[in-house]
Amino acid sequence: MPIRPENRARYPKDWPEISLTIRTERAAGRCECLGECGRGTHTGRCPNRNGGTAYGTGSRVVLTVAHLDHTPENCDLANLRAMCQGCHLHYDRDHHRQTAAATRRAAVEAAGQLTFGTPAGPA
Repeated sequence: MPIRPENRARYPKDWPEISLTIRTERAAGRCECLGECGRGTHTGRCPNRNGGTAYGTGSRVVLTVAHLDHTPENCDLANLRAMCQGCHLHYDRDHHRQTAAATRRAAVEAAGQLTFGTPAGPA
């Protein structure tokens, strides 16, 4: 998955090499998800292979590397999992929802607006 510009500094300089090693050597080009994505679409290891056709959608599979704890600085091999884009997006869905809400909240506050029910504080 593309790294957002504001998060690039959180990844180690050798992230491209780490990611490539996980995807090609350890995972051998196949999604390593064992169902932790919560999609409920596969039992055991996900059958999707990089560059192949994704089951269920027919789209082209892109193998990515997920940080299981959602922390880009933590590149411990046990924290990294090669996942097809479908499993990765589904695995990260709650985290994405939380960060999107925080981003929206920060934008509202930066614009000088407060959400309904928020005390204005000292003037």
